[in-house]
Amino acid sequence: MSLARAESRRLVKRRLTKVIVIGVLLVLAAVVAGSWFSSEKVGAAQVAAAKAEADRNYQEALRSAAADKEKCLAAQGTPEASQWPADCNQLFTPTIEDYNYEWYMPATFVLREEFPLMVAVFALVLAAAAFLVGASFVGAEWNSGGMMNLLLWRPQRLRVLGTKLAVFLGWVTVLALVLGAAWTGLFRLLAEYRGSTENMTSGVWQSFGLTGLRGLAVILAAGALGFALASLGRHTGMALGALVAFGALDIGAYIMASLAGLSFPDLWFVPYWLIALLTKEFVTTDWTSCDYSSTAGCEPATFTMTWQTASIGLAAVTVLIVGASMLTMRKRDIT
Repeated sequence: MSLARAESRRLVKRRLTKVIVIGVLLVLAAVVAGSWFSSEKVGAAQVAAAKAEADRNYQEALRSAAADKEKCLAAQGTPEASQWPADCNQLFTPTIEDYNYEWYMPATFVLREEFPLMVAVFALVLAAAAFLVGASFVGAEWNSGGMMNLLLWRPQRLRVLGTKLAVFLGWVTVLALVLGAAWTGLFRLLAEYRGSTENMTSGVWQSFGLTGLRGLAVILAAGALGFALASLGRHTGMALGALVAFGALDIGAYIMASLAGLSFPDLWFVPYWLIALLTKEFVTTDWTSCDYSSTAGCEPATFTMTWQTASIGLAAVTVLIVGASMLTMRKRDIT
């Protein structure tokens, strides 16, 4: 039996792999179900009801404002006058523009506008699962002594570790593509029956596809990082501990950057990098700055992090840690 086939069988037959995949399916199903029951198809009846509710609230606001004005006028020259403005005409008077009927419309799933967020949710759920499976896949081998036994059969260290990683990432890719196709189909049906599919052009679908590819990159990077960290520490706990430690350090760096008054402290918070990668860009504002404009007044400086920048950062970290795990595998004793 080839090494790749043996590693493939070992991966898919692991109990933790099955449990995590089932967990992913349950989480994704819950998201779809929640979106389905919280959305409603909008038609002429819903528009009419929203307009009626908006007008009803507007009329109630007018009556309330008129009553307040009468109280204000009646209080003139009495001890209660201090509770009202000197000019009762200064009291707020609602206008019809304050009661836009669209604000009273039921929630509906607009595929063009809301599906990119669902792609990001999908990517983050699978990235978390890939990290856990990747870490446990190789960590359990080190912890149980299976890696040493395997190297007696195939005494090529880098080939063994590289094959394990390649097989794992291959299965993650297949799972992500299959579930991604199902995810897209389910939300397409949801928009058809509980939302809107208006303005869905080929360009929009192409944009969805590119977002999905960036999501796949996040999933594969997370899986590779979990695998590499567990291999470096020769234990699954190493990957989990490193994740917790990095999260604490990242939050600390973000807080310290904010307290120190550094420009754009958001750039020190890694989740914002993921937002930029999955949503094309992330705009952060330096509230401590103020560039005066003769036309717009005082405006704080902004910085736009693009998905290209975020991709370079994610790729650099992934290559560095995976490379370190390979170098360690090549040089350290196998005991």
